[in-house]
Amino acid sequence: MTAVRCVDICKTYAQGDVDIKALDHLSIEVAKGEFVCLMSPSGGGKTTLLNAIGGLDIPDSGEVWVADKRVDQMSKGELADLRLANIGFVFQAYNLIPVLTARENVEFVMQVQGVPAAERRQKSTAILEEVGLQGLENRRPAEMSGGQQQRVAVARAIVSRPALVLADEPTANLDSHTSDDLMELFTELNEHHNTTFIIATHDQRVMGYAKRLVRMLDGRIVEDIPQNAS
Repeated sequence: MTAVRCVDICKTYAQGDVDIKALDHLSIEVAKGEFVCLMSPSGGGKTTLLNAIGGLDIPDSGEVWVADKRVDQMSKGELADLRLANIGFVFQAYNLIPVLTARENVEFVMQVQGVPAAERRQKSTAILEEVGLQGLENRRPAEMSGGQQQRVAVARAIVSRPALVLADEPTANLDSHTSDDLMELFTELNEHHNTTFIIATHDQRVMGYAKRLVRMLDGRIVEDIPQNAS
């Protein structure tokens, strides 16, 4: 079963008088349960591709399909529903809600989903412990380090066990030990819950966990290999 399918997608941004091709007739298919790492130099297009898959950025042309639904033709409301039900995001900028505690940030999506309060608390407690934040549940983002905020963002993305997780440099602010712990958690979700992961990264440690490596350059895919290839 296909989790994500992009067909000949293009995205161009104007930078002054110059047009930058962030995605240049790119096509990719990701099967349900795959663990894919996107790699590129800065400006290579990997973040734009993640945003297109998640419906945060609509390509100029081409097709984007997630869960057999065409994302690039959805209304804002349809996109919101798709993301709420199917997709977990981990952003480089965390995107935590400053006035909410770590626990409240993690529970926010579940609250919108209508999960009962007792279940939200049980799940948020468990996931914050899994990402190493036990005892910090009541701290707000401003009271936490960058690495701790990143772990809250990860916990929020995966707490409701979405079918697809899109992560942009999820280990960028983490030490090596915490990075390994996080990737072990991602691997467990991938292997035991068949969660599909697409991760944009520069981190060689993250690449070591991937089952498929996709190298991008100037908005195109230049290499697509299984991790165990020689």
